[in-house]
Amino acid sequence: MRKHPFHAFRSWLPTITAFALFHPTALAGQQSRLTPASKPVEIAALTPLPSAPEVAESATASADGSAAYAMPAIQVVPFTGPSSESASHRFWDRENSALFVLNAGAAAADFCVTRANLASGGQELNPVTRLMTGSTPALAANFALETGGVIGVSYLFHKTGHHKLERATSMVNFSGSIAAVAYGVTHR
Repeated sequence: MRKHPFHAFRSWLPTITAFALFHPTALAGQQSRLTPASKPVEIAALTPLPSAPEVAESATASADGSAAYAMPAIQVVPFTGPSSESASHRFWDRENSALFVLNAGAAAADFCVTRANLASGGQELNPVTRLMTGSTPALAANFALETGGVIGVSYLFHKTGHHKLERATSMVNFSGSIAAVAYGVTHR
């Protein structure tokens, strides 16, 4: 029995996704965090100061008889960066843990269906996985490394601040594994 053609592409998906996202043009719009988000930063205008006013134009007499000059004030604008608490989260939070467990379960189901199909005369369409179809431990290692790769790519996205992609990596791999299992079960 043959598996769905998408199954051949599925194991390369995290690698392709990581390459596409870390290509230099993809990182051009990223903002660096130079200051801690909890401390406000004061930013002043960098325009040159006006020249000193003429005494006759802007001098006003004070009580002691000295002249006071009126200078325009430089506006200081307080700036507070984005809150790191709202934008970030722990990597092993409840949602990531659930996604990784679902990925591991889907990979285990994919392993079982693939092994059963191979035992009944089927053929693996994924060229990388096909190299390991002669040995059950090698096939199991392939699916375990796939799950570990998903966790690794998710962690990389987490550390670089791409939290939506961190979760999307697990969801895409889970969807691919479930599609492969469904196709393998229906085409025995």
